[in-house]
Amino acid sequence: MNVIELLRLLQAEHDETAARADGLREQIDQLATALTEVEARLAEIVTTCNVIDDLALPDRALAPEEPATTYQRIVTAFNEHPGRVFRVRDLHELLGLPTDEPSLNVTRSRLGRLVRQGLLAQPGRGRYQKRT
Repeated sequence: MNVIELLRLLQAEHDETAARADGLREQIDQLATALTEVEARLAEIVTTCNVIDDLALPDRALAPEEPATTYQRIVTAFNEHPGRVFRVRDLHELLGLPTDEPSLNVTRSRLGRLVRQGLLAQPGRGRYQKRT
Protein backbone atom coordinates (compact mmCIF):
# COMPACT_ATOMS: atom_id res chain seq x y z
CA MET A 1 0.00 0.00 0.00
CA ASN A 2 1.42 3.35 -0.96
CA VAL A 3 1.19 6.66 0.87
CA ILE A 4 -1.41 8.13 -1.48
CA GLU A 5 -3.78 5.24 -0.96
CA LEU A 6 -3.24 5.40 2.82
CA LEU A 7 -4.08 9.12 2.82
CA ARG A 8 -7.22 8.46 0.75
CA LEU A 9 -8.40 5.78 3.25
CA LEU A 10 -7.70 8.07 6.18
CA GLN A 11 -9.63 10.89 4.49
CA ALA A 12 -12.59 8.55 3.88
CA GLU A 13 -12.54 7.44 7.52
CA HIS A 14 -12.26 11.08 8.60
CA ASP A 15 -15.29 12.02 6.50
CA GLU A 16 -17.35 9.12 7.92
CA THR A 17 -16.39 9.95 11.50
CA ALA A 18 -17.13 13.65 10.96
CA ALA A 19 -20.54 12.77 9.50
CA ARG A 20 -21.28 10.49 12.46
CA ALA A 21 -20.21 13.23 14.90
CA ASP A 22 -22.56 15.69 13.14
CA GLY A 23 -25.41 13.19 13.43
CA LEU A 24 -24.73 12.68 17.12
CA ARG A 25 -24.61 16.45 17.70
CA GLU A 26 -28.03 16.73 16.04
CA GLN A 27 -29.38 13.98 18.31
CA ILE A 28 -27.92 15.75 21.33
CA ASP A 29 -29.60 19.01 20.29
CA GLN A 30 -32.93 17.21 19.77
CA LEU A 31 -32.65 15.41 23.12
CA ALA A 32 -31.69 18.66 24.89
CA THR A 33 -34.74 20.38 23.41
CA ALA A 34 -36.99 17.45 24.38
CA LEU A 35 -35.52 17.43 27.89
CA THR A 36 -36.18 21.16 28.29
CA GLU A 37 -39.80 20.68 27.19
CA VAL A 38 -40.33 17.71 29.51
CA GLU A 39 -38.77 19.53 32.48
CA ALA A 40 -41.05 22.53 31.84
CA ARG A 41 -44.08 20.23 31.74
CA LEU A 42 -42.93 18.53 34.94
CA ALA A 43 -42.64 21.92 36.66
CA GLU A 44 -46.19 22.75 35.53
CA ILE A 45 -47.48 19.46 36.94
CA VAL A 46 -45.73 20.03 40.28
CA THR A 47 -47.18 23.55 40.47
CA THR A 48 -50.66 22.23 39.68
CA CYS A 49 -50.34 19.51 42.34
CA ASN A 50 -49.23 22.10 44.91
CA VAL A 51 -52.16 24.38 44.08
CA ILE A 52 -54.65 21.51 44.32
CA ASP A 53 -53.03 20.29 47.51
CA ASP A 54 -53.26 23.77 49.05
CA LEU A 55 -56.92 24.04 48.06
CA ALA A 56 -57.74 20.58 49.40
CA LEU A 57 -55.72 20.98 52.60
CA PRO A 58 -58.44 22.68 54.66
CA ASP A 59 -60.82 19.77 53.99
CA ARG A 60 -58.17 17.24 54.98
CA ALA A 61 -57.23 19.26 58.03
CA LEU A 62 -60.85 19.32 59.23
CA ALA A 63 -61.58 15.66 58.64
CA PRO A 64 -59.27 14.18 61.30
CA GLU A 65 -60.41 16.70 63.92
CA GLU A 66 -63.64 14.92 64.78
CA PRO A 67 -62.11 11.48 65.49
CA ALA A 68 -59.21 13.09 67.35
CA THR A 69 -61.68 15.07 69.45
CA THR A 70 -63.70 11.92 70.13
CA TYR A 71 -60.56 10.02 71.09
CA GLN A 72 -59.56 12.87 73.38
CA ARG A 73 -63.00 12.92 74.99
CA ILE A 74 -62.79 9.16 75.60
CA VAL A 75 -59.31 9.40 77.12
CA THR A 76 -60.41 12.36 79.26
CA ALA A 77 -63.41 10.39 80.57
CA PHE A 78 -61.13 7.54 81.64
CA ASN A 79 -58.65 10.00 83.18
CA GLU A 80 -61.44 11.66 85.18
CA HIS A 81 -62.70 8.26 86.41
CA PRO A 82 -59.49 6.21 86.75
CA GLY A 83 -60.97 3.35 88.79
CA ARG A 84 -64.26 3.05 86.96
CA VAL A 85 -64.97 0.23 84.54
CA PHE A 86 -67.04 1.37 81.55
CA ARG A 87 -69.23 -0.47 79.13
CA VAL A 88 -69.45 1.21 75.71
CA ARG A 89 -73.08 2.29 76.23
CA ASP A 90 -72.25 3.80 79.64
CA LEU A 91 -69.36 5.72 78.11
CA HIS A 92 -71.63 7.04 75.35
CA GLU A 93 -74.19 8.20 77.89
CA LEU A 94 -71.49 9.91 79.97
CA LEU A 95 -70.11 11.70 76.89
CA GLY A 96 -73.52 12.50 75.41
CA LEU A 97 -72.83 10.46 72.27
CA PRO A 98 -75.56 8.66 70.30
CA THR A 99 -76.35 5.17 71.56
CA ASP A 100 -77.35 3.55 68.26
CA GLU A 101 -75.50 0.35 67.35
CA PRO A 102 -73.35 1.82 64.54
CA SER A 103 -72.07 4.55 66.88
CA LEU A 104 -71.40 2.02 69.62
CA ASN A 105 -69.46 -0.17 67.18
CA VAL A 106 -67.26 2.76 66.17
CA THR A 107 -66.49 3.43 69.82
CA ARG A 108 -65.74 -0.27 70.40
CA SER A 109 -63.15 -0.03 67.62
CA ARG A 110 -61.67 3.11 69.16
CA LEU A 111 -61.50 1.49 72.59
CA GLY A 112 -59.84 -1.58 71.07
CA ARG A 113 -57.19 0.64 69.55
CA LEU A 114 -56.62 2.39 72.89
CA VAL A 115 -56.25 -1.03 74.55
CA ARG A 116 -53.68 -2.08 71.92
CA GLN A 117 -51.82 1.19 72.46
CA GLY A 118 -51.65 0.44 76.17
CA LEU A 119 -53.74 3.40 77.35
CA LEU A 120 -56.69 1.30 78.49
CA ALA A 121 -57.17 -2.16 79.94
CA GLN A 122 -59.97 -4.60 79.20
CA PRO A 123 -60.78 -6.43 82.45
CA GLY A 124 -63.64 -8.33 80.87
CA ARG A 125 -65.50 -8.70 77.61
CA GLY A 126 -67.03 -5.35 76.64
CA ARG A 127 -65.57 -3.63 79.69
CA TYR A 128 -62.83 -1.02 79.66
CA GLN A 129 -60.89 0.93 82.24
CA LYS A 130 -57.84 3.15 82.53
CA ARG A 131 -54.63 1.11 82.65
CA THR A 132 -52.85 1.54 85.95
